[in-house]
Amino acid sequence: MKPSFELIYAPLIKRHLKTLNSKFYSLIRDTIREQLQTEPDVETRNRKPLRRPIFGATWEIRFGPSNRFRVLYKVNLDEKQVEILAIGEKEGERLWIGGEEIKL
Repeated sequence: MKPSFELIYAPLIKRHLKTLNSKFYSLIRDTIREQLQTEPDVETRNRKPLRRPIFGATWEIRFGPSNRFRVLYKVNLDEKQVEILAIGEKEGERLWIGGEEIKL
């Protein structure tokens, strides 16, 4: 079994989640657990390093219906920790986090 990473949620995450439809909360929670507890720093089709940091995050995962959700995070390999820094929703070319549009 692969080593497990501790998931640490930034305090702002609660505010980010309030702007998303609550019916997706379990999908978001389960996907974060599945994707980030074992190999958070391994690139896949829907998990990639960011070209430039957003919210201090260096990685993102995309998931959900039409890949609409984004979780932005950074990995601390020495401490075996993943810090979840932002959760948002992509609509077309626009990313919304906490009710605000984020310029990509």
